[in-house]
Amino acid sequence: MLITAYKACVLYKCNRCRDNKLHKEPLMRFKGRWNMKQILAFGDSNTWGLVPGSKTRERYPWGIRWTSLLQEKYSDVHIAEEGLCGRTTVFEDELRPGRKGASSLEPLIESQYPIDGAILMLGTNDCKTYYHASSYVIGKGIERCLDILEKYVAPENILLISPMELGEDVWKPEKDPEFGAKSVETSKQLKDVYSDIAKRRGTGFLAASDYVKASTVDDEHMDETGHRAFAEAVYSSLEGIIA
Repeated sequence: MLITAYKACVLYKCNRCRDNKLHKEPLMRFKGRWNMKQILAFGDSNTWGLVPGSKTRERYPWGIRWTSLLQEKYSDVHIAEEGLCGRTTVFEDELRPGRKGASSLEPLIESQYPIDGAILMLGTNDCKTYYHASSYVIGKGIERCLDILEKYVAPENILLISPMELGEDVWKPEKDPEFGAKSVETSKQLKDVYSDIAKRRGTGFLAASDYVKASTVDDEHMDETGHRAFAEAVYSSLEGIIA
């Protein structure tokens, strides 16, 4: 309600704002946000905030998931949360339509446009046995997403993040049998692949595996502690991009 009131005041300059000191203060705060920067956070379930082991897609609420913790650190930056469970870089999942990141990225950019920067973290779901993708191929997929992003923002305003490693038992029936033992090894290789891509293309780079580990509940997703640690890591890495 307050934000609606602020916006109406800016647009229509109502008498109440001119005459009421209490009403002027929020108006001034809102006017300072017209030039707020917008950063797109594009990822999968670890960006969406899936609770480890959740079978009903239970999501960590605001104040716990890393994107919201990151947002709370800024007063002049908007973090546009665009995480989707099951999202890949370039692979289509016939059982779960709409997960191909390279297909949905451009419409989402245009929906959020203009954007001043982007956080890109995909690759975990590409490790599923169904796709038979090597770390090299997954790297090609993330570059396809970078090709799209760079049509809208400069490489130096993109933070490329290699996802954290899958846990050793992620493939077990009680966890996520869409993965296999080979998936774990592939996930461990993504840090070096993405780092090389970032150096070659001039983007920022962060390895999630340097800061967080998958919860032992499902060996795939961050727990609450992980979200807090990851938010701090991303915040530090974004300093140059935000500036």
